[in-house]
Amino acid sequence: MASQLLKDLMKQSKTLNSKEKMDLIIYIARIAHQEQKPARKWSDIRGALPYPAFGEDAQEWVSRTRREGDERRERALRGEVAMNEN
Repeated sequence: MASQLLKDLMKQSKTLNSKEKMDLIIYIARIAHQEQKPARKWSDIRGALPYPAFGEDAQEWVSRTRREGDERRERALRGEVAMNEN
């Protein structure tokens, strides 16, 4: 729900000419942009977890999960297990 100040500003903006309205839009957009938090970069959190995270090397985890997925698909193709098994 719009505050009274916002309602008043909206009403007053109707009295502005086209150039003044565009200037107001640009001004408000700049203020809103400045108030946004900058996006976080992955490099900002690099090293936040101790190595190895969760007790397993990242490459070993990738290899293991790929192998498990392959084995699960093979069993599913043979009809031994459902595809959504965890």
